[in-house]
Amino acid sequence: MVDELIAENPAKCPDNEGVLVVIDAGISTEDNLKTIRDKGYNYLCVSRKALTEYTTPENAPKVTVCDCLKREITLQRVTTAKNDDCYLKIDSPAKALKEESMNRKFRERFEEGLKKIRKSTQSKHGIKNYGKVQNRIGALQGKYPSISRYYNIKVEDDGHDKVASMTWEVNIPDKVEYGTYFLRTNVKKLDEETTWNYYNLIREIECSNRQLKTDLSLRPIYHQTDNRADAHLFLGLLAYWIVNTVRHQMKVARRKQGKDEHGRERSTPYWSEIMRIMKTQKAVTTTAVNALGEAVETRLCSVPTDSAAEIYELLKISKVPFKKIKICRTQ
Repeated sequence: MVDELIAENPAKCPDNEGVLVVIDAGISTEDNLKTIRDKGYNYLCVSRKALTEYTTPENAPKVTVCDCLKREITLQRVTTAKNDDCYLKIDSPAKALKEESMNRKFRERFEEGLKKIRKSTQSKHGIKNYGKVQNRIGALQGKYPSISRYYNIKVEDDGHDKVASMTWEVNIPDKVEYGTYFLRTNVKKLDEETTWNYYNLIREIECSNRQLKTDLSLRPIYHQTDNRADAHLFLGLLAYWIVNTVRHQMKVARRKQGKDEHGRERSTPYWSEIMRIMKTQKAVTTTAVNALGEAVETRLCSVPTDSAAEIYELLKISKVPFKKIKICRTQ
């Protein structure tokens, strides 16, 4: 598959060493990475397993970048004795808050499930069979795998295939690194920020699919005939062409502006954020009757916000889409 994609890529490379394959963590198995290496290509992916044993080189700097929402993310190169690949440690405070909140909810729901199972073993008509109780516990653990690994559940049998007691202990480490993950690549000459920018290419693809399905309403398709469904998809792709052109022009303009006051690359918002900003500018229509009995309509555009004015400036479009319009109608 990689060979076919490279053959269709208009940007040809003189050799395979210039090809960098950016893949998602879901398919970045050791076998797939080995296949990419055997074909002479390079790869960049998220490490499927969080590194627990790694060292930070003495001269490895901490590089700070911002995501599309201007939230700071820290990058630092680390090494491990397991292989010769280069790893980039990513620390995201926003992701840490999200993961901590999710784990807190998962823990509450997991314990509620355990209490429900234990209550069932103690009730008159509840499920007391030892095997069925174990199956229920296993199903609950499969539902919350990220938090169930910290629980030691003990189920005692009364000797008649019935549950006598059910207890559990929680062994959550005092220091859990939330919001930390690792990028893995076999290219050693890339710096931290370049590695981060290359990996964000896959996020652009994910964002494109999300925009097609949500912002541009490409799915669901309610048409019943093939011709109408094809027309719907065609118009959706045309709309995405416009969206992608707008974002590309904004990226080029921001690149010409250079880095911000903190020395970081200027980020470009997604289409949903652009739409939210531009909706703050309104067209106001005022209707009144003058002394001659004529209906006078005045239509003017509101002053854009600073964020909207910045988008107009990046796209080289006038900040006022139309001038004041005045229409008189005789009654």
